[in-house]
Amino acid sequence: MACGVNVPIGLVAIVLTALFVPESRAARARRIDPVGQLLVIAALATLTYAIIEGPSSGWGSVQTLALFAISVASFASLVLYERRRREPLIEVGFFASAPFSGASAIAVCAFATLGGFLFLNTLYLQDVRGLSPLDAGLYTLPMAALMLVIAPISGRIVGSRGSRLPLVGGSLGLIASAVILTQLTVTTPFSLLIVAYVLFGIGFGLINPPITNTAVSGMPPAQAGVAAAVASTSRQIGATLGVAVLGALAGGGAAEVSGSRFVAATHTSWWIVVVLGVIVLALALVTTTGWAHGTARRTAERYRAAHPSPPRYEAQEVAAG
Repeated sequence: MACGVNVPIGLVAIVLTALFVPESRAARARRIDPVGQLLVIAALATLTYAIIEGPSSGWGSVQTLALFAISVASFASLVLYERRRREPLIEVGFFASAPFSGASAIAVCAFATLGGFLFLNTLYLQDVRGLSPLDAGLYTLPMAALMLVIAPISGRIVGSRGSRLPLVGGSLGLIASAVILTQLTVTTPFSLLIVAYVLFGIGFGLINPPITNTAVSGMPPAQAGVAAAVASTSRQIGATLGVAVLGALAGGGAAEVSGSRFVAATHTSWWIVVVLGVIVLALALVTTTGWAHGTARRTAERYRAAHPSPPRYEAQEVAAG
């Protein structure tokens, strides 16, 4: 059923992209970095698997500790390897830019809340409250609808007033929604659930658009695509870890911990969502300061000094500036 819905949406997206998205490419293609890609896959796959299997196999088991060790070793190797490459998969030096690092962290935190929110609420509505998949989807529709409506408004605010306002407002929306859900019970009124869903939709709709804008802030035009790609990847990492971590803390799902026990187990997960919202709020305040923009400017200057642009592309950068 899901595939049947996704295929026509994908086809429409392809057509619209071909019609309305202008061509954009760098002066020359970057080299493929297979070693870097394999290290990223190894680091994230072992980390995610360790978190998912931790509750059943034991957090102190040989399997779990070995997986965490492989993940840490892969991340460390990735950093060391990428620093030596002329055209790395990930420009490690970019993380000296506070807006870039902050945007990546905001993306991970925000999408972790989204992944956990959808996962836990789907289990709650269907397995605890007994709703059909269709009815459960209809209850969460206000959240999705508000994300769709608020996102363009957030984009306009970013264009006129910068990223701080939507990031701060969005984080407060996520926090308020999660605080409500920390009081979840088997008989929580559906009207209160809708309020939580509306707040989450508004909050996430405000946060998502500024992420890429913040990530590329101050970056050299030639590397704006790389910076945006890291922010996009951070979104996917956050969603994956959100499902893994918050789902594991909630007992792995209603099949193992049902009814009131499952609801009580989700409270810890919702408090973690509150913490993630607070982290987003703090990062929003820090990464939109003059000091933060200064770190982005210095990072861009160091990159330009280490990677002089070809004459043709220098002219493009001047025009873009």
